[in-house]
Amino acid sequence: MDILPIFKTLGRHKVIIWLLMLEIALSCAIVCNGVFLIVQRMQHIDMPSGIVEHELATIQQAPIAPPPDRYARAQEDLATLRQIPGVQAVGMTNQLPFGGVSSRGGVMLTPTQPHHTLDASTYFGENLIPAFGLQLLSGRDFESGDYVDADVIIKSLASDSSQGFPMPIILSHALAERLWPQQNPLGKLVWLTPAASFRVVGVVATLARANAYNTATAQYSMILPLRMGADKDQSYVIRTRPQDRQRVLAAAVAALKLADPARVITHAHTYDEIRNDYFKDDRAMAGMLVSVVVAVLLVTGLGIVGLASFWVAQRRKQIGIRRALGATRADILHYFQTENFLIVTFGIVVGMALAYGLSLLLMMHYALPRLPWFYLPIGAVALWLIGQLAVLGPALRASNVPPVVATRSV
Repeated sequence: MDILPIFKTLGRHKVIIWLLMLEIALSCAIVCNGVFLIVQRMQHIDMPSGIVEHELATIQQAPIAPPPDRYARAQEDLATLRQIPGVQAVGMTNQLPFGGVSSRGGVMLTPTQPHHTLDASTYFGENLIPAFGLQLLSGRDFESGDYVDADVIIKSLASDSSQGFPMPIILSHALAERLWPQQNPLGKLVWLTPAASFRVVGVVATLARANAYNTATAQYSMILPLRMGADKDQSYVIRTRPQDRQRVLAAAVAALKLADPARVITHAHTYDEIRNDYFKDDRAMAGMLVSVVVAVLLVTGLGIVGLASFWVAQRRKQIGIRRALGATRADILHYFQTENFLIVTFGIVVGMALAYGLSLLLMMHYALPRLPWFYLPIGAVALWLIGQLAVLGPALRASNVPPVVATRSV
């Protein structure tokens, strides 16, 4: 089809054409960045935790009065929980992946370096690998002789003493690779302070941070063999079959309260509930972005339909002349489709520049990553499809006008 007559026709309606192109350009910029942000949110929601999520339940307590020996009470509680039918493993931890409450520390490769190499999440507790269901890639789990009461380590750190160090430590694979790329981390030392050194004895496949906001560092985690007492800063982790979790959780709460009626159970949840609560804002944001993208595409499509319908009505005489001169219904249909394709294409070209500019603005103010290039053709294809679908109805009506009816007014 010769597109020169189309350009001549469009040149007679410059203002309307520019307004429609601007609408399409804004739609392209919003759709490209909106789809990118939706994908980012969905990837964040699907971030692996490394633990057996559907098999875990957790209990957190707050004793009314601190027990005289909170370490002994914790061991009694763990023994009580192990006796519940259906329990496969029990552990104690200071935090959970995506649990919100975060403990972290700066990691150094030498005790004298002025700044930390990186920041990593620090898990304290007992029996975490079997309780969490972590996959041990190399090395070993902690042995009973590795565990130290948390108070002992706290006193050493407060006095800047190296007594009790180096301690064994287990790292996530992502953290070990970041510290020693392509090397065997077993036996190597890391420091959390100039006096506190830790020797790597094991590497687990994945273990996400408690507040994993940054995908690049979400798996930087380490486990320390610190034995904690029964207080409000630790949680019991119970592993069981998914279908037994609610029953086991209720039985565990009852058993703990029976062992100490003075204690208060502050939280008793399955891990699925904890994860769903952590990502609820991301799901809400993704839903809102989907609504915005759909609304923008709908408004753009309606704008094209309205303009195409208006032009078909305005050009009945032109259509009639062309049909009388031998143009077929397909020629009329293709004319309006080509005209729409050209307008949308020009709008997309401008929209791609706007999309890139909007991405830079989001990077500056919201610390978002740069818009990958392949989102631009995705937005372009979406707008081409919307444009062709929107113009199809008016174009079909134009092609159905009989020449004899259209030429009555000539």
